[in-house]
Amino acid sequence: METNNTDTTPKPSSLRWKILRQALLRRYSLQNSDDQSRIRISRRATHGFDLIPSKLVDKVPDSRDVRVCYTLPVAAGCRKLLLTQRVDNSTADLTDFEICNRYNIDNTGLVCHWPSEDVLAFFCLSHVDMFRSKRVIELGSGYGLAGLVIAATTEALEVVISDGNPQVVDYIQRNIDVNSGAFGDTIVKSMTLHWNTEDILDIFNTFDVIIASDCTFFKEFHKGLARIVKFLLKSTGPSEAIFVSPKRGDSLSKFLEEIEETGLHFSITENYDAEIWKRHQAFMNGGDSWPSYDKDHCYPLLVRITL
Repeated sequence: METNNTDTTPKPSSLRWKILRQALLRRYSLQNSDDQSRIRISRRATHGFDLIPSKLVDKVPDSRDVRVCYTLPVAAGCRKLLLTQRVDNSTADLTDFEICNRYNIDNTGLVCHWPSEDVLAFFCLSHVDMFRSKRVIELGSGYGLAGLVIAATTEALEVVISDGNPQVVDYIQRNIDVNSGAFGDTIVKSMTLHWNTEDILDIFNTFDVIIASDCTFFKEFHKGLARIVKFLLKSTGPSEAIFVSPKRGDSLSKFLEEIEETGLHFSITENYDAEIWKRHQAFMNGGDSWPSYDKDHCYPLLVRITL
C-alpha cells in the first residue's frame, strides 16, 4: 500500500511565531499611537551547553544590545571573539515582527543565543582541518558565532555568514568588523540569504562546506532549505553540509525527507563529540544547571549531508 506523506499541515508549535506576529501587529493597528516601543513582547532566555566560555563585557549605550566576549579554547592558546547581541532578558519591538512578515522569515535569530549554535561552534573548533583552505557558508547564522569561530581558528579560504533576516545580518556585519583582526588571511563576509531565493547565481556550486544549527524547526522552510543546500554545495571534489539540530518532534525527520527528495544523501550521528556527550548525559541525569532539559528538544544530533 502506498502511504501519502504529503501532508504539510503545520503543527501548532511551528505556527507560534507567525500567530504571535499577526496578533500583535493587529493589536497595534487598532491603537492610535506612534510609539511602537510601548508594545513589547517578552523573550525566552535559554539554558545551554556552555562549551565556549563567555562573559558580558558591557552594554551598548542607548540600545538593547550588549557586548559578549567568547574565549575560544584552541591548541595555540586562547583566542577571543567579541559579539554584539541583544541582551538575554530584553524585549522585542513590533518592528521585529513587521520585518518577519515582510520578508517571510522567523524572528528566532534575534531572540537569544541558541544552544545548538554553541554546540556547532565547539564542534568546528574540534575539527579545524575540515575547514582549512575551504570555502564555507553558515546558514541561518543568528549572531554568527560558529562562522566567526571558523574564520578565526581554521585558516579557511573564505567564510560567508548568512541569515534571511536583514536585522540579523546587521549584527553579523558588526561582529565581523570588530573581530576582523582575528581572521588572518581568511575572507569573511555577511550575506542576506533567504532560502527560497532564486537569485543565487553568483554563489551557485561554490562552497566546500555548509554549516547550520537548529535550522530545521519550521517545516514551511524545509523545501527551500534542502534546495539551497543542493545549489550551494560544490559539485567538483568533496563537499558536505554539517547540520546540528535536535529532533523537535518530527521536524528533523521531515526535513531529512526533503533532503532525500532533493537527491541528496545524509547520515546521522548521536554521539559525535566526547565533551558534548558528557554534558548531555549530565543533563539527562538531572543536573541542576538545566532542570527542564529534554533530549528531543535540546540535544542536537549531527547530520552530514552530501551530494
